[in-house]
Amino acid sequence: MSVRRALLRRIRVWLVVFIVCLVLSGLTAFPLVHELPWTEDLLRSSASPVPEHFPALMEWITRVRTGLDEADAKYPFVLYGTDWLAFAHLVIAVAFYGPYRDPVRNIWVIEFGMIACAGIIPLALICGPVRGIPFWWSVIDMSFGVIGVIPLLVVHRMIKRLEALEALERTPDPVAGPVAAPAV
Repeated sequence: MSVRRALLRRIRVWLVVFIVCLVLSGLTAFPLVHELPWTEDLLRSSASPVPEHFPALMEWITRVRTGLDEADAKYPFVLYGTDWLAFAHLVIAVAFYGPYRDPVRNIWVIEFGMIACAGIIPLALICGPVRGIPFWWSVIDMSFGVIGVIPLLVVHRMIKRLEALEALERTPDPVAGPVAAPAV
């Protein structure tokens, strides 16, 4: 396998993993009202150390579940916002098909993703306190940006190598000189 093909394959593997994570993140935002009771039950189970060792987490999960249940019962239209959040994740995942198809030409999508990951940090630091989100939960939110940027940085670096390799392949060999046109 050529160096170019191996590099392209590695880029695509990283992108598939990133796309799958975005899709899963989006799909799990649709059924929040149903997921949270399952999460709470799991965390409260006898096998879980969470209630004993992380009581603040348990209180937060219970508070969020209660809020979602009340919003769903009284104001279900508020949850429409999480539907849009889910949809946004799916649309952004589709955008990453561009670099999958042609990484060099669509490197801007990777750069856009890195900017979006960086944007999570000020969003969590500003909106978290405004919305009454505990700081430790904002740290968890910020970790998605930090963790999400890692594969994008790796892919960006590989795309730059691929770009240099393709440029090198297009450069004529100076030792061989110009190729003469065949005689007619």
